[in-house]
Amino acid sequence: MLHYSVKLLVSVLTLVAITEIAKRSTAFAALVASLPLTSLLAFIWLHLEGAPPEKIAELSWRIFWLVLPSLLLFLLLPLCLKHGLGLWVSLAVSITATATAYIALIAVLRQLGIQI
Repeated sequence: MLHYSVKLLVSVLTLVAITEIAKRSTAFAALVASLPLTSLLAFIWLHLEGAPPEKIAELSWRIFWLVLPSLLLFLLLPLCLKHGLGLWVSLAVSITATATAYIALIAVLRQLGIQI
């Protein structure tokens, strides 16, 4: 149970740190948030839990492909906000487009023989 508590605490502290940094500097917060912290934490947790290197490599490979459609969210959200849409509508549009891009990319990758 302590192991899960530590994982939760580190993960939450990372998120809180980014939001606190954003209050002072959005540029630095963006830099920190753009780091693959979640992925790095997942790799570390898997390693500490005894996962074989092949499992960590497989996770990294799949994350690589799925990062691509996630970039759409970061492109569309500011565009929607700049065009006067409210936050919730902008998020809904961005999330819907991103989810659609995930589905499309997975279908294309399957056609190419790449399993995600």
